[in-house]
Formats: sequence, structure tokens, C-alpha cells
Amino acid sequence: MAKPAPIASSLADSLARQIAEGAFKPGDKLPSLRVLASLHDYAKNTVVAAFEMLVARGLVEPRRGSGYFVKSQAVDVNGRTSSAVAQDEATGSLGRAMDIVWMIREQFRTVPDALPVGDGFPPVEWLADVRLDKYHHKVVRTGLGTTFRYGTRFGYAPLREHLVGKLADFGIAVEPRQIVMTHGANDALDLVIRYFIPPGAVVLVDDPGYYLLHGKLKLAGARIVGVPRMPDGPDLVALEQLLITHKPRLFFTQSVAQNPTGSDTSPAKAFRILQLAQAHNLLIVENDALADFKPTASARLSSLDQLERTIYIGSVSKSFSAALRVGFIACNADLASDLADLKALVHVNSSEYCERMLDVILSEGRYQRHLARLRSRVAAAMVQAQDLLDELGASIFVRTPHSLYLWAALPGVEDSLTLARELQPRGLMLAPGRIFCVDAASPSPWSRFNVGALAQGKVRSALLEALGTPSR
Repeated sequence: MAKPAPIASSLADSLARQIAEGAFKPGDKLPSLRVLASLHDYAKNTVVAAFEMLVARGLVEPRRGSGYFVKSQAVDVNGRTSSAVAQDEATGSLGRAMDIVWMIREQFRTVPDALPVGDGFPPVEWLADVRLDKYHHKVVRTGLGTTFRYGTRFGYAPLREHLVGKLADFGIAVEPRQIVMTHGANDALDLVIRYFIPPGAVVLVDDPGYYLLHGKLKLAGARIVGVPRMPDGPDLVALEQLLITHKPRLFFTQSVAQNPTGSDTSPAKAFRILQLAQAHNLLIVENDALADFKPTASARLSSLDQLERTIYIGSVSKSFSAALRVGFIACNADLASDLADLKALVHVNSSEYCERMLDVILSEGRYQRHLARLRSRVAAAMVQAQDLLDELGASIFVRTPHSLYLWAALPGVEDSLTLARELQPRGLMLAPGRIFCVDAASPSPWSRFNVGALAQGKVRSALLEALGTPSR
């Protein structure tokens, strides 16, 4: 009987943090007892206890028959306003990252039978033809003894040789010594952040952009400055002004199939970005996690720059399996050696078993056939997804034939986070725009939509019904 108290306290802390960070503003109604109990699988008494704790802290007030509302000038038990609490939390690196952590927990919970409208991964059936179980015996045959030992600091050499060829298809010329294997693209981002960014350093990012990157940078104590993302890439006027004003060392961006907008940087903008990088001593970290969904000829900063002022990050999580934790960094040889040393210090090594698995897959002809099917599926799904959003009357940020994502604003929606909360009890899991914005406290009408999910008939019907549009 004593267990509900810590759970209620944890829920109260989570809601208090959201109030402090602006997710719930003064006068906003908190989610109902039924909604919170359903989402978290809590007993209603647990949720009631959490609300009572918030009332005791001076953060919310009950209104008979209506629910619980954030006070117009919410204060805690020490008399501090919610803005002061937010400022105090921002003094710690983990506190700075907690808004992202909360979004990850709450918006991307694994809910049985949920319809993942804003999911970050392609539908499972798109990847099912890559039967990883079929490759195990081949992996073992390539070196049974080495599967029980640590690998090298750079990663499995034959795979790095394969990646040299893969990058050549993108127009990026590298040698194996310029490639460092990692535990996926997120681990690669971690290593770059650890190596380059001291606390307090200003870092430029796409805005909207990859929300996990924002969380990692906050955890590192960096000052994040957003470069507005336009349909054809970063806003060059804003980028140049930010370079003059802040003199940052790094700019994290995605040239193709950008997450969340699905947009590509135009060749003209890519050339200008590199000119600005040269003039302002800027390094560009290019995250190309969705490379396999795009034609190989797509313009990339790293192919134009040949890794002089660019660091290229790749992954296979989206095109093969998120469970196959294999990513890599391609950069100049000296930096690659330093990053390999850092990797050895932090992780000892990456997973040679997974790297051998990917090497075997790349060695077989079915790899190219799989990518061809993948690109065909995403192109077909994109047409269906755009048709559905048009039917809903949505504004689409950019229309592209080759992206897993669409960035769209539904009519009449001022804050997609509110809409996401309303649709969760219906089993529809949206990815609201706030998560991807540098200023996560400001309302955003935009949402990220997964085209593979929107192409599914049951998702289409559920969305049309939930948004009050008759299904045809």
C-alpha cells in the first residue's frame, strides 16, 4: 500500500517540470484523471494524489466540475514563481535536458495497438525482408574467436572498406582510416559533442531540428542557437548574422531528408554555407541518418567539401534495424584518430558483432534490392500521405518525393502539443512541433508525420474520424 506515494510524487514532479518549462501555461487545464491514468497505467487514486501535491506546492488549483488548472502566478512551497523554478533548474546540465527527456518519455511511449502517426522509424514491414537471423551463421564463420573479444578502436576493418565504397556513391572520397564505427548515429553525435564542446559554448542547430541532439547539447551545457530551417535549407541571412554575432565553432545540420521537415538543402545554399564556414572558421556536422531513403546523387555538404570543414555521420538504423546499433563518423584522418581514442575511453569499442553483421549484409546482392524496394515504398507512401494531409486541409512545409517525414500544420491547430494530448487516448501518437524546436516552451502548430504510417488505411481512418472529417 505504500508504493503509490513515490509514483504519485514522480508524476507530480513531471507535471511541475512541464509547468516550469512552459508546456502548461498559466490558466491551462491539466490532462484529466482519466487521460493520465490511461496513459501511464496508473490507478486514479495515484493521479489524484499527484494533483493534491501540486495544489500543496501552489502550482495548480482545482475547479469544481472542471478539473485542475495552472495558477495564473504559480508558486512553489518556497514562494518561488514557476519562472524562477525554471531558472533554477536551468543551472544544472541534466535540468537543461529534462524537457527533452520528458518529451521522449511521454510522446514516444510504447503503447499497445497505438497508431504511430509521428514515429521516427519506417513501418516494420518495410524492413522485414532484411532477415537478420539468416546472417548469424555467416557472421560466426567470418571469425568465431573475435566475436568474444573487443575489436579495434576504429571498428571492423572490412566494414570500413565497404563504407568507403558507399560514401563514394555519394561523391565523398575517403580512406578507411578516416572512418570510425560507432553505436549508431546518436553515439557518433555524442563523441563529437564530447570532443568539441565545452560547457557554455555556443552551438548552431537546425530549427526545427533533431530533438535528441538538442537534449544532448543541453546535457553538455552548450548554448543552443537555432538556424531557421526553410523549405530549401537553412536561412542563410540568419546563419551569417549568427556567425558574426556568436562566433560558434560547430553547426549541426541535415542536408537531405531533414528531421523533422523532410526538406533538402539546395545545391546553391550548400555552396554558400561552405563559403560562410570557410570565412568564419566553422565546422559543419552533417547527420545523414536517412541517406538510404534518398537518391545517391542528392547534394550533401560533405560531398561538396570533401570533409575539409565537414564531419559526416551515417547510420543504418532507419534502413535496416534500430536494433542493429551501427553508425559511423567520416572526417579527416587526424580527427578520426582522436575520436577513435575518445571512443576507446568512453566505450572501449563498438560492437564488432553488429559490424560484422552489417558487413555480411552489404556483401550480398540483396542489399541493393532492399534499398530499391525501400525507396519505392517511401515514394508511394509519400503520395498517399500528401493526399491525406491535403484532404485534412493541412499546410505542408515542403513536398518531396523521397523522405520518411512530412512537416505539416493541421487547420485550426495553434499548438500541436495540445492536439497530441487529446489524440493519445484514441491511440494516435503524434509528434508535436515543440519537441523539435529550440524554444520548446513556445506553442507550434506544426507536427512531424511519418509517411509510412499515414499510408496505412487504419491510420487514415482514425485521423479522419478524430479530426472530424468523414472518411471516404
